[in-house]
Amino acid sequence: MPIALLALAMSAFAIGTTEFVIMGLLPEVAGDLNVSIPSAGWLISGYALGVAIGAPIMALLTAKLPRKRTLVLLMSIFIVGNILCAIAYSYNLLMLARIVTALCHGAFFGIGSVVAASLVAPGKQASAVALMFTGLTLANVLGVPLGTWFGQLFGWRATFWGVAIIGVLAFISLIMSLPTNKDEKPVDLSREFGALGNGKLWLSLAMTVFFAAAMFALFSYIAPMLLQVTGISNRGVSWTLFLIGAGLTVGNILGGKLADWKVSVALILSFALIALFSLLFSWTSHSFMLAEVTLFLWAMATFAIVPGLQINVVRHGKDAPNLVSTMNIAAFNVGNALGAWVGGAVIEKGYGLTAVPVSAAGLAVIGLVLCLINFRKTGGQSSPVRA
Repeated sequence: MPIALLALAMSAFAIGTTEFVIMGLLPEVAGDLNVSIPSAGWLISGYALGVAIGAPIMALLTAKLPRKRTLVLLMSIFIVGNILCAIAYSYNLLMLARIVTALCHGAFFGIGSVVAASLVAPGKQASAVALMFTGLTLANVLGVPLGTWFGQLFGWRATFWGVAIIGVLAFISLIMSLPTNKDEKPVDLSREFGALGNGKLWLSLAMTVFFAAAMFALFSYIAPMLLQVTGISNRGVSWTLFLIGAGLTVGNILGGKLADWKVSVALILSFALIALFSLLFSWTSHSFMLAEVTLFLWAMATFAIVPGLQINVVRHGKDAPNLVSTMNIAAFNVGNALGAWVGGAVIEKGYGLTAVPVSAAGLAVIGLVLCLINFRKTGGQSSPVRA
């Protein structure tokens, strides 16, 4: 595998860490900026909406640029955004900084996937893309728990300084390792937009929205739940986030194998298990051991769905893989914002933290219904699409 794939993976690690680490630092940010936990949760929603809105806009603005130059430009925006997060002295400024950071997210992963596939022979393209996204998985396994621990120890701003430094290293690596393709052709925007008329594609994107909503309704408020309901320490929160990251990694691997066999089964089973384990956590959250086991199983079920969702979306938008891949990331972040809002609304209405997993289960059930409708229309066909 070319060294350039490691640069892409490092970039994915930095981007994934800055998106998810705020969840582990929510109590510290809320306390420092004198806002409520639900208000701090809007920092998650703001980032997600920045990705959802920024992904297609940035894809259009950079369509005529060489892909290497585009990725370097996007990483520059990422670095500036994290520096703004680190120096933000108010809630509003931090929200603005999060949105600036988010602008690069969707386009980077969409374009980066195409670049990763172009770096290797046709028979290794899927492995190349998977290696790039390993950075995102490692962000959950290592970046989030370590960033949470670092922020609890030195202040939440220190975490964003650390991510900015990783971004600088990724920026340098991209410049030095990515090849310049002089034969690269500009994206045919008319063809890409023409593929968006497929109704099954939009149904598939809606499935991604409700998967992410179910995930982030719970994940966004996991730190307050662990601290106030389960009763563990700040260090315990970091270790639990590490455990969740391990579950996400295992689930991603198992989900990929299951989706290779049959996408319909992978998605239906995953949605059902997400609903089950979310609902179960509303009860097991009162016990440390039961909470840890439930969260690990919940994490496995959650990321087991990701490969199948990606295959399903690209299958219905095969004439526009660049735009569709970017839109799927945008859909994921629309769900991120929706889930964080739902979880925060449940808390603000006075239902308590233990009601948050129940709302997550409800969102997963909606995703399951959409999934059943989708495969009733398509007959459950599941041939994978390669980059």
